[in-house]
Amino acid sequence: MFTPEAGYETLQAFATSIGIGLLIGLERERQSDLKAGLRTFALVGLLGCLSALLAQITDSGWILAAGILAIAAMMIAAHVSDPLDTGDPGTTSVVALMVCYALGAIVWFGYTSTAVMLAIATTVLLYFKAQLHGISKSMTHIDLLSILQFGVLALVILPILPDRDFGPYNALNPHNIWWMVVLISGVSLAGYAALRVIGAQHGAALIGLFGGLVSSTATTMVFARHARANEDLIRTAMVVILLANIVVMLRLSFVSFAVAPSIVGPLFSVLGGGIVLGVAATFWGWRQLVGNDALPMPNVTNPTEIKTALTFGGLYALVLVLCAWLQDIAGSRGIYLLALASGLTDVDAITLSSLRMFGMDKLSSEQTVTAITLATLSNLAFKTGLVISIGGAGLARRVLPGLGAIAVGLIGGLLLI
Repeated sequence: MFTPEAGYETLQAFATSIGIGLLIGLERERQSDLKAGLRTFALVGLLGCLSALLAQITDSGWILAAGILAIAAMMIAAHVSDPLDTGDPGTTSVVALMVCYALGAIVWFGYTSTAVMLAIATTVLLYFKAQLHGISKSMTHIDLLSILQFGVLALVILPILPDRDFGPYNALNPHNIWWMVVLISGVSLAGYAALRVIGAQHGAALIGLFGGLVSSTATTMVFARHARANEDLIRTAMVVILLANIVVMLRLSFVSFAVAPSIVGPLFSVLGGGIVLGVAATFWGWRQLVGNDALPMPNVTNPTEIKTALTFGGLYALVLVLCAWLQDIAGSRGIYLLALASGLTDVDAITLSSLRMFGMDKLSSEQTVTAITLATLSNLAFKTGLVISIGGAGLARRVLPGLGAIAVGLIGGLLLI
């Protein structure tokens, strides 16, 4: 039975499908010698919605199939009879028109938000054609291999692993352990890709930020070495190193939010102190920068390599079992000792293990925050040793106050909670 509410919803669906067509068609209007522009895309979006309505009324999905086949045939015939002057076969526009039709159809079936999001994503892909081609051409064989490896980690291995607890103290969950590998690899791969695309030309700030995502330890080592070899790079190295270590705390906050959202508040109360004082020290160092120092790029191993992923997974599993064992025989003090020891080389494993224990109600929020903070302080101490031993006295005089400020902020935040 027709009601005003039903009529409004029908008109809203038609309007949304037309809007989706206009959005995608607006981008296609930028192309020369086009076969389908603004009006065609809007009408195709409307056709998709109307076809879905007719398919629902007649209870026949063939109407939808016939519509999308007719659109594809129409566009192919147009390109065959009148090829583009540029020599482009026009397949992108054909597919875009078919996508527009399908989006109009799912609007009728109630997936309006999904259709709008996909329309925006489609428009973005169409608009940034040159940039995407540029990124593709600049990628090396190793870059492509790394992306494929990450795809294997996330889309092939992860779904088939059992999501059950095994092993000593029921501390090992294969699906959970591998998900942590995927999480860390994904964050690292994002930083690695950004570092590769942006390069060194945009200054110390971006190198420090993305270097911290890839590997703060590797970034500290590389810039300490360059600062020792070239005194003109000491101030630049200071900014890069401090920023990379600030990013570590931001990364830990992000990982904590993804794994255990309920602990983000108390954890950020501690990490926030280190971030605030670290940013203040970095800003002071930034103002000391003079000239246009050449920025060397950190040469780090791509974090999505299978060997690296397996090593991290094994370390994470080991730390998880040790956490449970030490918690059983020594209470919270055992976790703290492990945090200090493992944090020297890697803060991610103990952080994720502590968050896992928190999620299993084997650690309180205070114990979890304390363990992560101790691991972060231990990691800062290790990097302080790198700066002194590799960078020399000149770099140490500039970097250590900043690292000390971060440590003071962490300790102050921990004492407050």
